[in-house]
Amino acid sequence: MATVVNTVVLDQARLAGLLAPRTDVVDEVPDGEGGFVLDRGPFSQYRRTVSVEPDAQDPTRSRVTETTTFRLAVPFWRVLFIWPFKHALRSVDRRQDRRQPAWAPPDLMDARSATVLGALCSAALVAGYLGTVITQTITYAAGQFGNSAGDQANTLANVRVGALLAMVLVGAADRRGRRGILLFSAATSCVVTAAGALAPNLLLLGVSQVVAGGLTTTLLLLLAIIAAEEMPAGSRAYAISVMTMTGALGAGMCLWALPLADTGPGGWRILYVLPLLFLPLLLHVSRHLPESRRFVAPHRDATVVTNHARRFWVLGTMFFLVSAFGAPATQLLNEFLRTDRGFSASRISLFTILTSTPGFIGLIIGGRIADVKGRRIIVTIGIVFGALLTVFSFSSHGWPMWAWNLVGTVLAATAGPALSLYAPELFPTGSRARANGIIRAVSVAGSYVGLRLVGRLVTHADLGHAMAIILVGPVIAGGLVLFLIPETARRELEDINPEDQPLPVRGGQLGATDRDTDTTATGSGNPLS
Repeated sequence: MATVVNTVVLDQARLAGLLAPRTDVVDEVPDGEGGFVLDRGPFSQYRRTVSVEPDAQDPTRSRVTETTTFRLAVPFWRVLFIWPFKHALRSVDRRQDRRQPAWAPPDLMDARSATVLGALCSAALVAGYLGTVITQTITYAAGQFGNSAGDQANTLANVRVGALLAMVLVGAADRRGRRGILLFSAATSCVVTAAGALAPNLLLLGVSQVVAGGLTTTLLLLLAIIAAEEMPAGSRAYAISVMTMTGALGAGMCLWALPLADTGPGGWRILYVLPLLFLPLLLHVSRHLPESRRFVAPHRDATVVTNHARRFWVLGTMFFLVSAFGAPATQLLNEFLRTDRGFSASRISLFTILTSTPGFIGLIIGGRIADVKGRRIIVTIGIVFGALLTVFSFSSHGWPMWAWNLVGTVLAATAGPALSLYAPELFPTGSRARANGIIRAVSVAGSYVGLRLVGRLVTHADLGHAMAIILVGPVIAGGLVLFLIPETARRELEDINPEDQPLPVRGGQLGATDRDTDTTATGSGNPLS
């Protein structure tokens, strides 16, 4: 329990504000004289008491002692939010317009939403590490096994086949539930990744990572789906941006551990064993993550292509084109810096850190704008201008190359939260997971085509010109978003997908069921927890 105590002297007007229920970072209801308790907010426990005494020096003013005790309903990440909430709760000048602080989600979350988001962030941390380990260690593994750079490229390409496994597993989430498939994918991916430490050659290491990669992709897709189904309508992009940052922290943990690869010829194997340390964290996640409230609610089955053909083809084309540009832009960057610009390994590392780390600024800004102002404009700007500045970077030398890449990275990151939400938002509950799995496979196909196309183009031109040619893809994708994809910001999923029945309103929150409620989805047989 955290405690905030205010002792202040106030005039009658400001005192009236303290004696009224709060409607800012928390919604209160009166509980006795001078007492207030939680009506809605991201707290598992909350109480505020106000005691008033006349001021001895000025009878027109009052000496007020306000005591607020609370416990955030955010598992694992609670410590990061204690100080901001203390600061917000300490203010005696109360706003009545429900405007949230800049660091908070635009829509007020309830205890369930906060708990779910904390659990999803923990799972995203695991996914970030698992999705990074093969790309960071393959050069060391190939060095021990005596494989060439071409063998490494082929292995990384083959790992993408895991998207087919993800398509099957994610599709099962429409029948068996999101929670069980997510936890199974996360835990199994940790174990399969650890099995890669025993690989006697690059081929078997690649095979293990095809399976692990498919499981990790399943985990990532279900994280976005559950966030879309659980978060308030006006805070879905905020949730994705926070989850993306914790995923980046997981990827960073892999980089922190990378020096272990220098401890000996097989030092890289340690990085594959480390995911086993995430298993206790996943057990913690399982205790706090309920089944999606929209999955357990009665819903109809739906065929992806038949029922939502237009949305499916528009989204599939858009993600195909974005990936066809993004894959070569990211995966060929190090080769470009080394061969075309003569960068050393340490300079490549410095370039990556300095131009990529500020991307979190784009995530924060993009998530906020996507929730408050709308998705389409920020996604279009992020896709088109992010790609354009990336082309400028590939065509520049010296400091302009660094500057264009940095600004392009930030712009592209602004589109990330909304892009991650389009597929979960634009399909009904009965086919949401299947649609996401198929679109992910289409996106991976776009990455493959983009890499092959740029590979052919660079035989006749430098990489800068090749990237300029395929810039047409993001431009078309931006047009699809702007003119053919509906606006989804601040709309309930049932409004976007009318075939889903509206969820019942409980306790002032749409579908705010208790974690222990024994509710089951029609025909699913899956308990809520």
